[in-house]
Amino acid sequence: MKREQAASATAALGAWASELDVASVPDAVLDRLALVLLDVVGVTALGASLPEQRSLVDAWRAPAGPAPLIGGGRCVTTDAAAWLNGVALVSLELDEGNKYAKGHPAAHGFPAVLALAAELDSTGADTAAALLAAYEVAARFGRATTLRPGAHPHGSWGVPGAAAGCARLLGLPPGAVSAAIDTAAGLVIAGHFDSATQGNPVRNAWLGASATSGLAAARMAVAGMARTTGTAALSLGTLLGSLDAGELTAELGTRWDITRGYFKRHASCSFTHPAADAVLDLRARPEFRADGITHILVETHVLGAGLSDVDWSNRLSAMFSTPYVVATAALTGEVGPESPLCDANVRGLASRVRLVEAADLTARLPGERAARVTVSFDDGTSLTREVPNPVGDADHHPLTEPDLVGMLETWLPAAVVDRAAALGRDLPGLPRVGAALRELAGTGEKEPN
Repeated sequence: MKREQAASATAALGAWASELDVASVPDAVLDRLALVLLDVVGVTALGASLPEQRSLVDAWRAPAGPAPLIGGGRCVTTDAAAWLNGVALVSLELDEGNKYAKGHPAAHGFPAVLALAAELDSTGADTAAALLAAYEVAARFGRATTLRPGAHPHGSWGVPGAAAGCARLLGLPPGAVSAAIDTAAGLVIAGHFDSATQGNPVRNAWLGASATSGLAAARMAVAGMARTTGTAALSLGTLLGSLDAGELTAELGTRWDITRGYFKRHASCSFTHPAADAVLDLRARPEFRADGITHILVETHVLGAGLSDVDWSNRLSAMFSTPYVVATAALTGEVGPESPLCDANVRGLASRVRLVEAADLTARLPGERAARVTVSFDDGTSLTREVPNPVGDADHHPLTEPDLVGMLETWLPAAVVDRAAALGRDLPGLPRVGAALRELAGTGEKEPN
């Protein structure tokens, strides 16, 4: 029965995605798509500038092709661009996410759709529709899936979104789009969350795999080798967790999950952001004295309560350490891509950060991902701040285009950010996208001051 329910829901998703037309999409949704695309392109370009990402590109030895390595200075084959851009996008923990989907819908699908659109020289309207299909299908699978404890969401429930976007871009009929989505549900990765907290970059590779698996599933549908059999009920709903097939089609066509996501201003796991925001708010008070802090208590929800490691070994593991993030915010005033990892003062303060779950904060999930921070000082005083969601959440201090542009321009050349913003605004009306997408290959490295 569960397989039949999943197959029926997947068929409905396929029909919806295949017929999605941006002419009938609300303006507010297209406006949000423009912001998400700006964020995806900018964050990918920033990730491409990392030394390890450049080394990865060199090791890949990808031949020249039609698809851009965003911010990477060259164009390569479609599959190589999709994989490498997916890795770059998530390497600094700055990519857009969605608390209701419990992860990152855009990161799962956008690298594949953009690479394929560059290859096909698709219309802007088709590309925009494909991106929306990728996001919405991925978000619905994220809502529907409850992963087993310890599972990381990268590379699992979002793969069907990548397939839906690629299948829509290829103009496949409803049954074939459904089959691509179903096939992608059988190409998911079982990744453990500890890979992130321990700093293993395989965690970033799961998004590259999502992109190439989505492409593969769509191509299998083109070849007539894909079927709709309710695969998600087996992979996501049995092996990796549980699946509520009803969530796949709930409010389909009326609720747009892309409008309910969040943008990130800290280079760290989203579960650490409310605590960082609270510390930054406290830091602005005149009675706050960084040199007088004795200890910090961070109360959070159950999803974030495990990020307590104080022995980070690289940037990835640091980005999943609430003590690192809180100490860095308290002492330096920011948590950015270049925040120091080996500062003795940061490590010393991090060792005095205590992270605990608070039942009242857990009870407010998923609508709120709250944190309560109490900073104690050597004169016996303390300061407390509670925030319901991180800055950048659509429900709490949403970021606008000027906000995103200003943030990205602190890390990237203005020309790169301008191209990304223009692409987002102009995409639905572009007659063809190939040239505009290939312009994104321009280097993302900012000149030193």
